[in-house]
Amino acid sequence: MTTARFQRARRPEQVQARRAAILDAAAAMLAERPVAEISLRELADRVGLAKSNVLRYFDSREAIFLEVLDRTWTAWLDRLDLPATRSRAKHARETATATAIADSLIANPLLCELFSVMGGVLERNISLDFARDFKRRAGANTACLATMVRDEVPELSPPAAEHFAGAAMVVVAGLWPYANPTPAVAAVTEELGAPCAADLFSQGLTEALVNQLVGLVARA
Repeated sequence: MTTARFQRARRPEQVQARRAAILDAAAAMLAERPVAEISLRELADRVGLAKSNVLRYFDSREAIFLEVLDRTWTAWLDRLDLPATRSRAKHARETATATAIADSLIANPLLCELFSVMGGVLERNISLDFARDFKRRAGANTACLATMVRDEVPELSPPAAEHFAGAAMVVVAGLWPYANPTPAVAAVTEELGAPCAADLFSQGLTEALVNQLVGLVARA
């Protein structure tokens, strides 16, 4: 029944509704497990469709998750609230701004998960047209964060702010896989008396972003 209704969608608003349903299902599945464990067949089953019907609306499984990334990324930027710091302490503004960004990313595991697989997995199976469109939107999101950071730290040049915004994404991508260890690795970490993976991720991300922003201002 669901498949038949889906196939009969012809008007633009119906197509958009079907695309939104697929993206909602993909986001819901990401709340349960990482991208690597979600197949296109499982996603199609969740929506109640055949794989071929899903591919009428998206180039590939990877394109679906890149759309979820863009949607999650822009929503995060819309909610991001950076503090207006009036302290005259050395590097107070940079520390407060970078810490607020880190805290907001830590509170958004879906965005962290998608950043961690964007370059190495999701961008490997998409068409030229989709790649062109997605990279344009990704660039706009990066520029948006850069502008927000410059509003709080005006000493930064536009290129330096863009560098910081891009570096934030790269740092998340590098650290996130270690935030979710296998049971064996988690057990050994506990045996060694090391901090838990979640704490290491939070501390590492905050420290890295603060150091990036302070360093860029110092060089300026």
